[in-house]
Amino acid sequence: MSRYDLCLAWNWEYDGDFVHLIEVACAARGVSLLQATPESLEQVLAGLVNKDISFGMLFDRASESDPRFQPLVDWATRQRAFCMNQQERTLWSGDKATMHLEFISRGLYTPYTIILSPYSSQPFITPSDLWPLGGSFAIKPACEGGGDGVILEASSWQQVLQARQQYPHEKYLLQAHVTTRILDGRPAWFRVLFCQGAVYPCWWDQHTHVYTRVTAEEKARFGLRSLRELPVRIAQICGLHLFSTEIALTEEGKFLVVDYVNDPVDLRLQSKAIDGVPDSYVESIAARLVRLVESHHTGNSLRL
Repeated sequence: MSRYDLCLAWNWEYDGDFVHLIEVACAARGVSLLQATPESLEQVLAGLVNKDISFGMLFDRASESDPRFQPLVDWATRQRAFCMNQQERTLWSGDKATMHLEFISRGLYTPYTIILSPYSSQPFITPSDLWPLGGSFAIKPACEGGGDGVILEASSWQQVLQARQQYPHEKYLLQAHVTTRILDGRPAWFRVLFCQGAVYPCWWDQHTHVYTRVTAEEKARFGLRSLRELPVRIAQICGLHLFSTEIALTEEGKFLVVDYVNDPVDLRLQSKAIDGVPDSYVESIAARLVRLVESHHTGNSLRL
């Protein structure tokens, strides 16, 4: 039997550069890598069933969008293989309504939000008082990603009623817009990546989705220590090894967690895509994940 340290399941063509960085890091640290792709999946699953191959750790970036990869996750669960971003934790933390309640119960600040029951369980709901949301607000299905189903500039209860029917089995969030402080001419809106204790903060343009690294000088000058503290606290809540979150600094000087927990993380390189993640961050994340595999294989703790 061939036993691999890591099985990486991926199916998004734009993950290629990130996967290459994983390959390089694995080769440098002597970590054996098995890749499960749409082209190799059938062969990998057959090898697992026939006990020709096995693996000790799974990093799944495919099953969310392609159910054909679910048997791979099921095998890892049955064999008690270590799973990065365990599927159960990913599904739980991907529910924005759940995370909203978890965050406020743990003392994290979020935008003013009204949570509505799924249309399927409660078709008729009493109109809520929308005044605290301001003149316009966002409507978000609780479990959709990538902006699916999101209405950014809603202003009426009728829009809420119509939106609930698009994803009738999901809870919905009505969320107040955030007015950010302006720092050196830029809105204080940040997207922060977290990977195994390491935090990668970026200025994030809401319109172009362009990342710009937050420098050490900017952290000190603008008092941005919370950009490290908040993702660490979020990690303690969600239990994920790798995720991104969005944080805004309001005019009143309060840091709000705006977009709670995003997984999987888009790790396209900025050198290849204008709205990609800075290359050095992706390289660091790949190396850090491979160090996690190595530490798990050797039984040593990963130094943060």
